Amino acid sequence: MRATIIHGPGDIRVEDRDYPRVELDSDAVVRVSAACVCGSDLWPYRGVRETREPRAIGHEFIGVVESVGSGISSLAVGDFVIAPFTGNCGHCPACRDGVTVACEHLVSWGSTDEKGHFVQGAQGEAVRVPNAEATLVKVPGVKDPDDELLADLLTLSDVMGTGHHAAVSAGVGPGSTVVVVGDGAVGLCAVLAASRLGADRIIAMSRHEDRAALAREFGATDIVAERGKDGADRVRDLLGGVLAGAVLECVGTAESMDQALRCTRPGGRVGFVGVPAGGAELPIGLLFAKNITVGGGMAPVRTYLPELLDDVLAGKIHPGRVFDSVLSLEEAPRAYALMDQRQAVKVMLKP
Repeated sequence: MRATIIHGPGDIRVEDRDYPRVELDSDAVVRVSAACVCGSDLWPYRGVRETREPRAIGHEFIGVVESVGSGISSLAVGDFVIAPFTGNCGHCPACRDGVTVACEHLVSWGSTDEKGHFVQGAQGEAVRVPNAEATLVKVPGVKDPDDELLADLLTLSDVMGTGHHAAVSAGVGPGSTVVVVGDGAVGLCAVLAASRLGADRIIAMSRHEDRAALAREFGATDIVAERGKDGADRVRDLLGGVLAGAVLECVGTAESMDQALRCTRPGGRVGFVGVPAGGAELPIGLLFAKNITVGGGMAPVRTYLPELLDDVLAGKIHPGRVFDSVLSLEEAPRAYALMDQRQAVKVMLKP
């Protein structure tokens, strides 16, 4: 089969690899209908994270079950499924607590499982899914989604659930005032999540006209282009002399966290979901002095999937609008270049 392989900074290739097969009784093999490039995939692409040897890449995919192990009873060949960006067992303490990304038997796409069997990356034609019953979510009543639904469903593998996690971690609810730092796919989905949870005022920090327009479509009431102290001052002006009660950090840099803290009022909360890309530690003295709570981290997307899927199937939310480019799997190198150069918000790859 064809699969996307990263060889080093700026070096993405689509190569031939062995087609996956069921290795364990708890496995399922999923034929990928759509995958995508994530902002976190850009860290190794840019050389921020080292690629020591060529490896499969990609962690967001949806598709159709092709085969199942003998221990599978709740999934069948032909089911359309969503795979969260990590695999989990469903029964360890972390999974029972809903923190599936801290599973004791965690599986990452493009790595190996506990038995040493290879697990394909998401940006390929097919993936073997260990612990398939706990990991995959069946989409009821759907066999061949149209383009709009396909895009909406694909966001549930990562970015919509991650944006939702930022909002939940910051305590967003009816009447909240929210600032979203970051206008990538996660930040835009965080705007949508805050709106879905009932926030009254949502300020999206964006300098890009197209992304700001989508943020407004998703529920942003205001756009702030300024950064640093000027950005925080603009937030204060918009909110009548106070800062925001909830700030969603969706980038992962020292600068974005600094911006988030500058925009948070005393007693407020920061929900952070940006994959850390280095930078200063949190300023504990500031958090102490202003009673700011910081929560979040890697989103337990599998836990959030059922409720978000219900809203997608009901037509209440359309997070798939973050996809502004659709390319073939063979064009994966171009997809990375487009996102690296900020010429695309998020690129879908179709085998």
